[in-house]
Amino acid sequence: MVSPKARACSAEFDALCLLVRPKPDPIRAGQALQAGADVATLCRLAGEHRVRPRMIESLGLLSGLELPVAIRSSLEAFRRLHCVRVLSLVQELRRLGAALGANGVCYATFKGPTLAARLYGDAAGREYSDIDLIVPHAQYESAEQTLAALGYRGVQGDRAFRQAFLAHLRQCAFAHPDVDATVDLHWDFRGIHLPFPLSPDEIWEQLEPFTIAGTSVPTIGGLNLALVLAGHGTKEAWRSLDWICDVAMLVDKCPDLDWLEVHQRARRHRCGDSVLLACTLADRLLGTPLPAPLAEPLAASARVPRLAGALIEELRQGRAQAQLREGATDLDLCETRGARLKALLTLALACTAGDYAALPLPQPMWPLYHAIRPFRLVGKGLLALAAPAKLLRRGPISHVPRHTGEEYEK
Repeated sequence: MVSPKARACSAEFDALCLLVRPKPDPIRAGQALQAGADVATLCRLAGEHRVRPRMIESLGLLSGLELPVAIRSSLEAFRRLHCVRVLSLVQELRRLGAALGANGVCYATFKGPTLAARLYGDAAGREYSDIDLIVPHAQYESAEQTLAALGYRGVQGDRAFRQAFLAHLRQCAFAHPDVDATVDLHWDFRGIHLPFPLSPDEIWEQLEPFTIAGTSVPTIGGLNLALVLAGHGTKEAWRSLDWICDVAMLVDKCPDLDWLEVHQRARRHRCGDSVLLACTLADRLLGTPLPAPLAEPLAASARVPRLAGALIEELRQGRAQAQLREGATDLDLCETRGARLKALLTLALACTAGDYAALPLPQPMWPLYHAIRPFRLVGKGLLALAAPAKLLRRGPISHVPRHTGEEYEK
């Protein structure tokens, strides 16, 4: 049953989609507001889905719209702070790139400032909270040392802890006391248990220089960018509208992109559905026409339309039903039950931070976690079976945790 709160949010969510699409539709959005859609709820949803820059720009196209003073002040304050933060992040990206280059570390930036500038025409045209960098696995230790020399420290424990409990994620987060953002340092785009439409080995010969604030930095572009966006959004179950906006903007900005090749490359990694799903969501929610080469493979898929419909319903309802899927969102990348089972079994063999949190042991005893983990998972599974009503009593998700592997055990 759809809750009254979910019904109340659907009109505002639909209006938000009209405002943040690549070609905004201010007339229909204005009609929705005149019909009773609540501006305060609209702005709240824009913040939750991290599309405020796009919404603010499109609200300026609405003739006769008079925002309440409190809402207008809040949006103006956000815009000022966002611009200042973006300038800081761009400067930090330049500093990181220079340091990595000086130390001979090959790297690429994706998402963050370069993605905003590339797709939205302005580094402040998109919301983001961190700087994502990927380096070759062989150079990861050198990259960590470079960040440490710049004053960055791991936010997920020391190096020994990260190697023991977080290596399966193939990324770690680092923070600086004077920088209002984290650096997510990757050596792969996925956890060890998952498929992904793009391998890091495929990017290093195809990096594209992108100039931001007068500095050229290596980025992921073209077909590879399409694969990253499709894979990342699917891995996160498209829980935020900004990821769908990115795909829609890419389709709109790059009409000559070979989407058939994008799909075929993803299929070679057994992730073809992620590309179809990304473009289907962009079409249904943001009015970005499905690339013609994808029409035939989409018509042959029973899974993608079904999954797209479920995701759209969750988004329109404020994700009130999402607690039933929480903790298994990454598995949408797996196209078959066999692939999902393999992913879960692979993760079951990898020690996670949750193992340490459940039973803190001194470092010399950490190898014991490999023996303890299966019994702990079985115990948690039995507890879950004994209390099935607990899931049904849980409220809507208010926070999406950084993946540690522990979410699969809930």
